Amino acid sequence: MASEEAVGKTSESTVSKIVSLAEEAKIASEGVEAPRYAFASIFKSLVAGGVAGGVSRTAVAPLERLKILLQVQNPHSIKYNGTIQGLKYIWRTEGFRGLFKGNGTNCARIVPNSAVKFFSYEQASRGILWLYQQQPGKEDAELTPLLRLGAGACAGIIAMSATYPMDMVRGRLTVQTENSPRQYRGIFHALSTVLREEGPRALYKGWLPSVIGVIPYVGLNFSVYESLKHWLVKAKPFGIVDESETELTVTTRLACGAAAGTMGQTVAYPLDVIRRRMQMVGWKDAASVVTGDGKSKAPLEYTGMVDAFRKTVRHEGFGALYKGLVPNSVKVVPSIAIAFVTYEIVKDVLGVEMRISD
Repeated sequence: MASEEAVGKTSESTVSKIVSLAEEAKIASEGVEAPRYAFASIFKSLVAGGVAGGVSRTAVAPLERLKILLQVQNPHSIKYNGTIQGLKYIWRTEGFRGLFKGNGTNCARIVPNSAVKFFSYEQASRGILWLYQQQPGKEDAELTPLLRLGAGACAGIIAMSATYPMDMVRGRLTVQTENSPRQYRGIFHALSTVLREEGPRALYKGWLPSVIGVIPYVGLNFSVYESLKHWLVKAKPFGIVDESETELTVTTRLACGAAAGTMGQTVAYPLDVIRRRMQMVGWKDAASVVTGDGKSKAPLEYTGMVDAFRKTVRHEGFGALYKGLVPNSVKVVPSIAIAFVTYEIVKDVLGVEMRISD
């Protein structure tokens, strides 16, 4: 009898433990949420970012090429004097294809860059907001312009570093002309030539000013765009948004993107000029490629970012830091606007509910 009672107690204890474990498992399973971002959602977000980058950059490719030519041209052999004259000169000397020279390489760089940038911003903004909400009294806080600036800066650094070799090669492909003595035949030929003749470090020439420049540039782009959208939806000023509406029209979003692009590129532009010039260092035919006729009076030699700034200002004046600003402004304003709106439209088409500012 004693043994039967012991067996009975053991059985009851075992059943009780099983029930208890089952209840704990049920509670745990109810508390565990499914991963917020499934693989398909991540993939769609990356695709949307890539499409946005490709569409926006191709739309302004002629202005992009002219901007780079203005940035690096030899001051002793001026061939490009402004936006209209520069575009006409390229058309006259190189034809229609000359306007889009380097765009293939540019898209090969900008598509992954844009995909990584938009996705990184989404993740960084969520991470920064989560950290901010851990502070006492900030549990219900929302993203502020400053937090968006930080998230945008993180996204810009990640995207720039991941695709920088392509940007460096794109710069060289863009500035060569039909009369240049040395011709890169394409992306991979340029990459292999730079690696063979200048070493792997050459692929990251100008990286430091690029990263420094991308912090205010991309940071301000995202911060201004998102903050403007948030303010317009919340405050509904000037009757832009109906009281019953929670979404902005495409035209209004384009305007927000234009404002963001204008502010970001104006602040960061001098660093972009220095980056381009540093990318030419070590390329033995750089001076002749820039002038287009093999003549040069100013060798392209800089020991670093500070030296490039100093020599540029000393030899060409402070205004040289803003060479190409006009075509760049004409290019950046619609480019940034198109990129933001295209990204959101493609995500809607693909069925991704999450928006940048969600």
